[in-house]
Amino acid sequence: MPDIRLIRTHRLTLAMARAAAQGVIDQLGAEYDVVSEWSGNALHFERGGVHGHLLVQDRQATLEITLEGLFKAFAPLIEEKAAARMDQVFREA
Repeated sequence: MPDIRLIRTHRLTLAMARAAAQGVIDQLGAEYDVVSEWSGNALHFERGGVHGHLLVQDRQATLEITLEGLFKAFAPLIEEKAAARMDQVFREA
């Protein structure tokens, strides 16, 4: 079960939603040094102590993050930053 789960609706095309998802993970990756890889419409990411995925669908984007060890203590901060970025790129137009 993920420690963080964020769902946002959007009106983007699937290609635009994939690009937005990549932007979310790229920003988080720059801060938390995660690496990512696409599998279908799911962008999987990981680093020691953190892993998850960002699934994009026609009208919805779902981010799930699992934290291990000391990262659990930073869950509120990570969730706040991820939610702000998700709100920015997937807000309904």
